[in-house]
This record gives sequence, structure tokens and C-alpha cells, in this order.
Amino acid sequence: MKKPFILFLTALFCLSAASIKAEDSEQAAALYAAGNYGEAATLYQQILDNAPLSRHSRATVLYNLGNARFKQGELSQAILAYERSLRLNPRDKDVQYNLEFARTQIIDNIEDNRAFFFSSWAQAVRDTLTEEAWQIVSLATFVLMLTGILLFLLGRTIALRKASFHMAWILLLVCIVSGLNAGSLHRRDSQQREAIITQGVLNAKSSPDRSGTDLFTLHEGTKVEIIETLGEWCNIRVGNNEGWILQAHAERI
Repeated sequence: MKKPFILFLTALFCLSAASIKAEDSEQAAALYAAGNYGEAATLYQQILDNAPLSRHSRATVLYNLGNARFKQGELSQAILAYERSLRLNPRDKDVQYNLEFARTQIIDNIEDNRAFFFSSWAQAVRDTLTEEAWQIVSLATFVLMLTGILLFLLGRTIALRKASFHMAWILLLVCIVSGLNAGSLHRRDSQQREAIITQGVLNAKSSPDRSGTDLFTLHEGTKVEIIETLGEWCNIRVGNNEGWILQAHAERI
């Protein structure tokens, strides 16, 4: 009798949490529509911090939080929310559009001349799906590849064996690429090396101390790569430039 009762309580808790989450989301949406962007942003943040959310729901709340932050004029926090939302749902066109528009408001326009066209294209392809989606693609193509190999070995006609052979090596290639993309996304998300500058105006130093030489200037909203950390400082790369900044002035995505 204990197990059904526990399951009942668990289901009741989930339904209550979902109800509270829906009410909070509606209230936050009403605050946003009324122009109370600060209160809406606070409530969206509370939903993220307190309510159990699915991947899709969390992406939606982050998107709404980004909109509220942007309306408040908090560019860096808006971009940060959009970036986090896009990682959860990389095919969301609304998030993509708002993120690109927010990026146009950044003062810095630093180009990365180190990146070749192929590497940029490969990264764009990688970011079209989530890590879990790439894992599913890799597993599915691996199973299909084994099927192709089986047909090649057991096929009774030359045409079937040729077709299954070509199908097998193409699926093997897709399987490898999908696995590499999943691994790349896992490293990106686990290491959290990408961050958004949250300070209005910031000078990157030549060394991890305040007396270091100013190398270049960054503004809020700029996306940087964290190479290493040392105490309260971190070595960042943006475009072709490298320098040291205080970790408190950047928030990891």
C-alpha cells in the first residue's frame, strides 16, 4: 500500500508544481505586456530558479527573460538569456532573430580572422541540434550501418550488395560526424568556456593584475572564450585578441 501512496503524492506534487509554474508564467507575461519589465524579469528568473522545468519550457522562459532584460536596457543579460535558450532549443527562429538583433547593439565588432570558412560552417552545422539529438542520430545511423553490412554479406544479387555497401559507408560517415558533434557540444557545455561580458566598459590587461597594460577595450554583451583562470582573473580570447579580465566582469553561458 505504501508504494501506490508514494506515487500518488509524487503525481500530486508534479501537478501542483506545474500549476504554480503556469500561474507564474501567466503573471510574468501580464507584467511584461503592461510594461513592468523589471518585475517580469524577476518573476521569470524565479521560475528558472525554483520550478522544475522541462528542456523546452526552460528554453521558453529563458527567451522571455531575454526579452524582458532587453526591454530594460540590460543588453548583456538579454544576450546571456538568449544564448542559454538557444543551447536548449537551437532551432528556435524567434530566439535566433532576437539574439542577432541584440548583437547589433554591441559596440564591439571584433572579427576573428583565425577562423576558416570550413570551421565556421562545421560549427554552424553542429549548433543546429542539441547534444542529445546528435547522440540519437549517431546511434540510429550506426544501427542502419550494421543493417547495410548485413545486407552486403547476405545479399543474393550484385546490385543489392553494391547498394548496401555504399549505404553502409555513407552511414558510417554520418555516424562519426554526429558523434563528433555530440562530443564537441558536451565539451562546450561542460567546460563552460564561453562567456558574456557584463561590465559596461572593460579594459583587458596584459597580465592578471590591475597594474597590467591595457591591451584592448570590451563592452557589455560581447561574447568571449575563457582560456584559463587564475584566482579572480581569467584569460580570455575574442577574435584575434587575448587578455586578462576579472572573472566578476563576465558570466559564463
